[in-house]
Amino acid sequence: MEDVLPSAAEPSPDCPLCPRLHGFISSWRSREPEWFNAPVPTFAAAGDETVRLLVIGLAPGLRGANRTGRPFTGDYAGDLLYSTLTHFGFARGVFKARPDDGLELVGTAITNAVRCVPPENKPVGGEIATCRRFLTPTITRFPNLAAIVTLGTIAHQSTVRAFGERVAAYPFRHGGRQQIGAHMLFSSYHCSRYNTNTGRLTTDMFTSVFKDVSEFLNK
Repeated sequence: MEDVLPSAAEPSPDCPLCPRLHGFISSWRSREPEWFNAPVPTFAAAGDETVRLLVIGLAPGLRGANRTGRPFTGDYAGDLLYSTLTHFGFARGVFKARPDDGLELVGTAITNAVRCVPPENKPVGGEIATCRRFLTPTITRFPNLAAIVTLGTIAHQSTVRAFGERVAAYPFRHGGRQQIGAHMLFSSYHCSRYNTNTGRLTTDMFTSVFKDVSEFLNK
């Protein structure tokens, strides 16, 4: 995997590394002071050694994780993701789209390639590259990690680069499955409302990816 600075896997609450994102969050702190409005930390099962599956999304949604402080919590993408994780035993409890709902992950962690909410949900290349200094140690944080699910092209490509590999050698496709280092890399279209509303991603298509993951981990 690519070398990183000796920093933690989580950015500081007031991380200044990406000036555009830092400024965007600062503006929302003034507008919505009760929101989380900070880099969103990884959500993980208790005990790093228990985690065998890591789900990597793109970035926090403005009124989703940026508001609640938990990945995929507060917008439609979380409804589909957490219901699917629960169905396959990767989560337990009742998802109520708020961080105090008591939902627990089981052998699973969820993070984003970019930890801060970007304007119009579109991080630029430099921001994606900068945030890999946190993505890389997040991947290595879990000693028994076996499977990674990337949601969308950007998350997929950033993950491949975090391993120090060429993107061309690991092309993104929905339902893809590729060995990368000691891990199996699964890829899916992002579970955004746009993708589901346009039919690019159906519930069955999304469920199929995690069915493959479940079968792989249960072998």
